[in-house]
Amino acid sequence: MSHVFTPAAIPALPVRGSADTFPVRRVYCVGRNYADHAIEMGHDPNKEEPFFFQKNPDNLTTGDTFPYPGKSSDVHHEIELVVCLGKGGEEIPVEDALSHVYGYAVGLDMTRRDLQGVAKKLGRPWEVGKAFEDSAPVSPVAPASEIGHPDAGAIWLKVNGETRQSGDLNQMIWKVAESISYLSGLFRLAPGDVIMTGTPAGVGAVSRGDVLEGHIDGIGDLKVTVV
Repeated sequence: MSHVFTPAAIPALPVRGSADTFPVRRVYCVGRNYADHAIEMGHDPNKEEPFFFQKNPDNLTTGDTFPYPGKSSDVHHEIELVVCLGKGGEEIPVEDALSHVYGYAVGLDMTRRDLQGVAKKLGRPWEVGKAFEDSAPVSPVAPASEIGHPDAGAIWLKVNGETRQSGDLNQMIWKVAESISYLSGLFRLAPGDVIMTGTPAGVGAVSRGDVLEGHIDGIGDLKVTVV
């Protein structure tokens, strides 16, 4: 079989301490998964089932810069735990869900908040605010075989040395296993799928020249400069 043009390379994330890479198939994002962030965005966290939106696999980046996107003047940072699946399936039981995880990483769900806000008001999808180029800087993947499955630990983001976001993984409304299980009832999950699990309160705007430093206990660190 021949192609009419050379297909793009499969997006992949580096694996910590290895020459191997983690090939990315799909990227699912959990919306408003920390109670304080849900309240911050004007929602009641006690009344919502989990919901998901998607980024594109090639939105994930592993460099040390974040290019400020055009058509926006209000771009926000959102620090998140990233879950990388090594096995897939449908209707995965909660008690079996963590066995599908290959590893974890630190990620940023960068958001064109102004464009997302317009889409929300018009009842339109969020892709214009979420799934733009370079919108998800991600650290190397830490294999679960080495670090286990963290269900608690500090998650924070500093901008120019000042703490903007600070929380704990145990504050997630829908835990990792629950999110995997619920998501597998909506989609057929597969190896290479990535789940970005939501962000604590404190999201805010970034400007060119800002240095963003993210951390999750037991998983790693991420540092990018807005250019």
